[in-house]
Parts: sequence; structure tokens; C-alpha cells
Amino acid sequence: MNETTPTSYILGHSASEIRRLMLQGEILKPITGRLLREAGIAPGMRVLDVGCGAGDVAMLACEMVGPDGSVVGIDRSAEAIVVAQQRAAGYPQAVFKAAAIEDFVDDAGFDLVIGRYVLVHQTNAVALVRRAVELVRPGGVVAFHEVSHRHPFASLPIVPLWEQVGDWLFTLFHMVAPHHDAADKLFSIYTGAGLPEPSLFSETPVAGGPDAPHHAWIAETIRSLLPRLVQLGLTTEAIVDIDTLEARLREATVAAQSQIIAHAQVCAWARRAG
Repeated sequence: MNETTPTSYILGHSASEIRRLMLQGEILKPITGRLLREAGIAPGMRVLDVGCGAGDVAMLACEMVGPDGSVVGIDRSAEAIVVAQQRAAGYPQAVFKAAAIEDFVDDAGFDLVIGRYVLVHQTNAVALVRRAVELVRPGGVVAFHEVSHRHPFASLPIVPLWEQVGDWLFTLFHMVAPHHDAADKLFSIYTGAGLPEPSLFSETPVAGGPDAPHHAWIAETIRSLLPRLVQLGLTTEAIVDIDTLEARLREATVAAQSQIIAHAQVCAWARRAG
């Protein structure tokens, strides 16, 4: 399996990236929560969180499976696992392990396997989903939440800085993400992995006003990706001015009284034959 599921997590695993993941987790929590509910998560279930990062999805799953359930989070990054363990200290039903899914072994099986922003980083998304199917029990569910890079950011009235930042992200992911269009191919990825036709929905983060956390989320995303953006000639450190970017995004949005729109979030789930 190792040769079929190479990954390239372009955001890294620095301390600032871990903080960004936590901020992202709060913004995406309602969408991932809907996915888990629609996928049939219930008290007492055993759940696997693939690519758990700082543990946000795992903790959300803990809240939904309750004290009689259990959640295992796995991630390639040992640094992320340490943070997840610390943050989830109040959830005794959560266990975290530094492991890639192709190397992870669990004979008991899971009722539900969930992954968020995982397939976009895989050169072979079908192989990863197929491995998820192997880990879920017959009748269990495989669910993924992915970000669509089909369209760049938008705003109305237009905020040029917001849309410029969105263009940087749009172009970078199209250049370097192994499967930048995974969100828009979830149907064929699922059927290619041997699952039934998945159920799907899409939601888009939209915000406005000075208190919107989206400015910080996107500024920290740019911070994590800045070396790659500069390396590929998409911008310069002087143009980005990373330490003021969040404030400038907020000020520009508020001044325009604009509604800002980020990338669409696409979710899919299907049940293994049982």
C-alpha cells in the first residue's frame, strides 16, 4: 500500500500551522458536524479520524459518540499527534497515534471512518479511500470532507486584497497539490474504491464584519504557504507583508462592508456493503 498512497502535505507541521489548523477547525466545525450526522454517527460508535491533525474532527466525533464510544485519530505528523493528545485530554474515549493510514493496523474495525482535507494531498485518492473501506466494518460508513479549488475566492462589494489572496491559494494548489480537484471528483473516487454511489453536499464559508475569524484563518494559511508562494514566483514577501495581512484583510472588508466568500466545502459519505 505504501507505493500507492504517497502524500504531499504542502502546509507543513510548524507550530503556526498547528495553530492555523485549530482556527480552521472552528470555522469548519458546523460543516463537518453535518457530515457526521448525515453519515449516521451515533452514541457508542467506534470512529477513525484519518489525518487528524490537531484533533478537531476527533474531538467533534467524541462529542457525538459519547462516553460509550471511542475515537482513534491517526496522522503522519508526530508533532500534530502531540498537540491533539494535549487538546483532547478531556476526552478519555480518544486515542491518537502517529501513523499513515496505509501502515495503520486495527483488527477490531470501525463503524465510521472520517477524513477532512486529506484526499487533496494524495497522489492516489482512490487507494486511500480503498484502505479506509478495509478498516471500516461491513455496514460501516466512509466519510470525507474536502475543499474545492474549482473557483477562487469572491467578495461583494469586491475586496481586491481578499480576492488576490484567494488567487494565490487557487494557483498554488493547482500547481502543487497532488489531487487539487479531489473535492470535485468525490463521486468517482468513491465508486473507484469499490463503494456504492456516495451521498454528497456542499457548503461555502461566507462571512463579513470585523469579528469574522476568516481573516485570521486565511492570513495564517498564507503564512504556512508563504515559502512555496515565493519559491514559485507567485508573490513576494514584501507584497504579502505577512505580519500585517490579517489586519489589512479585516480593515478592507469592513471598509467595503463586504461579504467575503471562501472555497466551497464538499462532503461525501457511503456505506460499505455488509
